[in-house]
Amino acid sequence: MRRRTALLALPGLLLAACDESDKVAAAPPPVALTKEAVGHYCGMTLVEHPGPKGQILLRGDTRPIWFSSARDTIAFTRMDEESKAIAAIYVSDMGRAPNWDDPGGTNWVEARQAWFVLGSERRGGMGTEEAVPFSDRAVADRFAAEHGGRVLRLAEIPPDWALGDGGPPPDAPQAPASHAHH
Repeated sequence: MRRRTALLALPGLLLAACDESDKVAAAPPPVALTKEAVGHYCGMTLVEHPGPKGQILLRGDTRPIWFSSARDTIAFTRMDEESKAIAAIYVSDMGRAPNWDDPGGTNWVEARQAWFVLGSERRGGMGTEEAVPFSDRAVADRFAAEHGGRVLRLAEIPPDWALGDGGPPPDAPQAPASHAHH
């Protein structure tokens, strides 16, 4: 009886899995970063700031919402007052970035597929702790070994981290204090 029940449930599970992969496949592509891109929260031109950037595309809208940091991108997804009609979340793949000051304009990774280093010594464009994104786990591990921090997936980042004071997440090594302010 159990075997028959399991076999009867299998088609439903397979259809549900197909539905999820269709959602990922249907995600709109990222938009190339240009000098005209302005941060959603800071209102400043993104290319003026170092470190990873982010963009969120909402369902039914081809214009990205730009963010001056990966951390701000994550914060948007965690704030009750922001739209939840998210079609795609992209962050700079810092493993393919020319350098920290120039994170690139086309090297995006879907945030839900990225590896993030939290608690590193590197600071984002506004001088706060950054969630440094990578498409490759091995590259994220090397970055963490060199700059400190802990490697996490987006879903593993503590809910209040992006909205807090920028302190390290639980269990992360302490990074050196930064005196950079904007």
